[in-house]
Amino acid sequence: MGRLAPRPLLLALLSLALCRGRVVRVPTGTLVRVVGTELVIPCNVSDYDGPSEQNFDWSFSSLGSSFVELASTWEVGFPAQLYQERLQRGEILLRRTANDAVELHIKNVQPSDQGHYKCSTPSTDATVQGNYEDTVQVKVLADSLHVGPSARPPPSLSLREGEPFELRCTAASASPLHTHLALLWELHRGPARRNVLALTHEGRFHPGLGYEQRYHSGDVRLDTVGSDAYRLSVSRALSADQGSYRCIVSEWIAEQGNWQEIQEKAVEVATVVIQPTVLRAAVPKNVSVAEGKELDLTCNITTDRADDVRPEVTWSFSRTPDSTLPGSRVLARLDRDSLVHSSPHIALSHVDARSYHLLVRDVSKENSGYYFCHVSLWAPGHNRSWHKVAEAVSSPAGVGVTWLEPDYQVYLNASKVPGFADDPTELACRVVDTKSGEANVRFTVSWYYRMNRRSDDVVTSELLAVMDGDWTLKYGDRSKQRAQDGDFIFSKEHTDTFNFRIQRTTEEDRGNYYCVVSAWTKQRNNSWVKSKDVFSKPVNIFWALEDSVLVVKARQPKPFFAAGNTFEMTCKVSSKNIKSPRYSVLITAEKPVGDLSSPNETKYIISLDQDSVVKLENWTDASRVDGVVLEKVQEDEFRYRMYQTQVSDAGLYRCMVTAWSPVRGSLWREAATSLSNPIEIDFQTSGPIFNASVHSDTPSVIRGDLIKLFCIITVEGAALDPDDMAFDVSWFAVHSFGLDKAPVLLSSLDRKGIVTTSRRDWKSDLSLERVSVLEFLLQVHGSEDQDFGNYYCSVTPWVKSPTGSWQKEAEIHSKPVFITVKMDVLNAFKYPLLIGVGLSTVIGLLSCLIGYCSSHWCCKKEVQETRRERRRLMSMEMD
Repeated sequence: MGRLAPRPLLLALLSLALCRGRVVRVPTGTLVRVVGTELVIPCNVSDYDGPSEQNFDWSFSSLGSSFVELASTWEVGFPAQLYQERLQRGEILLRRTANDAVELHIKNVQPSDQGHYKCSTPSTDATVQGNYEDTVQVKVLADSLHVGPSARPPPSLSLREGEPFELRCTAASASPLHTHLALLWELHRGPARRNVLALTHEGRFHPGLGYEQRYHSGDVRLDTVGSDAYRLSVSRALSADQGSYRCIVSEWIAEQGNWQEIQEKAVEVATVVIQPTVLRAAVPKNVSVAEGKELDLTCNITTDRADDVRPEVTWSFSRTPDSTLPGSRVLARLDRDSLVHSSPHIALSHVDARSYHLLVRDVSKENSGYYFCHVSLWAPGHNRSWHKVAEAVSSPAGVGVTWLEPDYQVYLNASKVPGFADDPTELACRVVDTKSGEANVRFTVSWYYRMNRRSDDVVTSELLAVMDGDWTLKYGDRSKQRAQDGDFIFSKEHTDTFNFRIQRTTEEDRGNYYCVVSAWTKQRNNSWVKSKDVFSKPVNIFWALEDSVLVVKARQPKPFFAAGNTFEMTCKVSSKNIKSPRYSVLITAEKPVGDLSSPNETKYIISLDQDSVVKLENWTDASRVDGVVLEKVQEDEFRYRMYQTQVSDAGLYRCMVTAWSPVRGSLWREAATSLSNPIEIDFQTSGPIFNASVHSDTPSVIRGDLIKLFCIITVEGAALDPDDMAFDVSWFAVHSFGLDKAPVLLSSLDRKGIVTTSRRDWKSDLSLERVSVLEFLLQVHGSEDQDFGNYYCSVTPWVKSPTGSWQKEAEIHSKPVFITVKMDVLNAFKYPLLIGVGLSTVIGLLSCLIGYCSSHWCCKKEVQETRRERRRLMSMEMD
């Protein structure tokens, strides 16, 4: 009684935290487990927001019996005597996963564990608010799954790479329920594990990572043999297949449309050892051969493979003793079908199956270097495929070619030096001091250009032209087009002189030029091999540059009267110190002085490039696409026309002219740019004057209310018929207390009645409509806090002229009006205040109840202790 006495008090305290409704949940359906496996049942409480951990009680009922206490998270003496020993041994334990969740673990499940398990949360609430318990059924099946290898102990298979092997394991289940088996072959290599091939419980095959291609090609297969045997077949073993193979079998059952695994067993099947193939290739270390003779190298192969393998031999050449560096090239190759791939002067042959010869005819200086023999062994595989089982690379064979180098000198001089651009330049490259007996030597030339740089800059050379041993001339990227156009001329006037001429020298041609003369030696097969390069000293081509001058004058040949007439402007161009110029023209427009609608804004209208191609720039008026024309009158004179002018076209018009000089044929270089004097279009009109203003009856609204803004247009001066007026109206907002931020376009309505509304990130909607001839209404529905700020409208009037055409007037802006959006304080704080008062009342009453209970129990305890002190014989007996 002394141990259980505090429980009502603890339950009372617990009910304070569980004053809200809650629901206890365990897994739905029936859980199926096998004898000897582990059972895990999770239980959690939803809608629980208590500050401390929620307590749980577990009860068990076998089929047809009442529930017996099993385990509890907070009361030690809760479980029945039958389960206390299993709890002490750790076979049954509770593991808390969260404040409102716990798991029941039963290790080594027995047949007696079959039944119903109930999870409940203790409570002393006067009113039940929710579900305080939930039950799940557990079925326990006998272990009827048998898994075994094909042989015991597991055998060790020793294979060569490329050989096939098979592994088997047996798996069968005698479960009374309808279960499915899943099987996985797993490879262990030390601590690493790899999935080879799996058969799922749904009858699908899944190859492991890295085995996809081998599975789809049929190299790795999984078959069933009989009713209980599973065979893993590998048609050709690889070095990665070495390791210990396990057969993992799992048993699955379908419950309410979902699959759940009820047990898993694994067995070691075999250990596979892949024996590496021994392969070596050997060539002679150092070989010396005279120029023009034959080079004969032998590659001897050593291997321990005697089965059906085929060699592939490749001879390669490199300037360095490392064949892996860039620059290595293949000379000849004998593939596994004994087909030879080589060039005409190189032969590859084999005397026997282990000896391969490389023969190079008419060797020269270019054949000096290092030779490598690369050997690969291929073994036949599945479906007539081949795979590489071994490869080896020989040590380098150093080959030196003895030869006589030609001796000569090279000089470069400028026979013609330009004084300015477009003058010709001519360079002569001469070969001197040649020795006698050079009958088997011919000379070719390469021309290079290097730009003038400061001493601390990196200088790079550009190839202009190069001549091969057969005197074929090839152009570089810099000179190809100009050589085709005849501007660059490369020639050979004498056997020892090479000439280079630039017909029209440009500023980009200034710099250093040098030539490289190459000596080519004739081989026995009448081919030519380069044996020596000699560089000349550079020659500097330079002249002083004069500043380019470009002057543009604009004039208005005809007087300009009123809107609707044609505006015409001509621009005359003159230049100095610019060779063969061509001009491109751009017409610009600026607002006249005093117009503040869009100050300092330059508009590009139309342009004409140096190839006389006309392009509309920022001229976006769809109704006047053909309203502007720019044409070339003479080589240095241009004319601009604007038809059907409108009032909005008023401004300052200029010609921006750029002079271009030809560079390398069809390329152009910008030489100078100049701007003409302005020609003003000024309309003297006594027509109406338009003004715009914004008015709102709701400058301050509560969040969610409707905001109404009126854009009112007034007309001063001559009265107009409403049918002769039209307006483009746009609404803008600046979401700040001042006008320091950029305005945001809200909505616009053009003169044809088409409304365009911008998208926003908040929920309020916009509508724009025409209320009357001169009034436009913008409404903000469901206003939010982000809708505060300054609002104004922009109006572009259109007036019909007496001729019937529409004239676009200058754009006008209204003064802004500030709109504030307030929060409804009463509705915002009504519910929080009511909730706070209610909670305060409940907490006060509960505090009184706790105080009363605490004083009652404390007083009772003091009286008992006093009586026991007076009756000392009773106290001794108690002791």
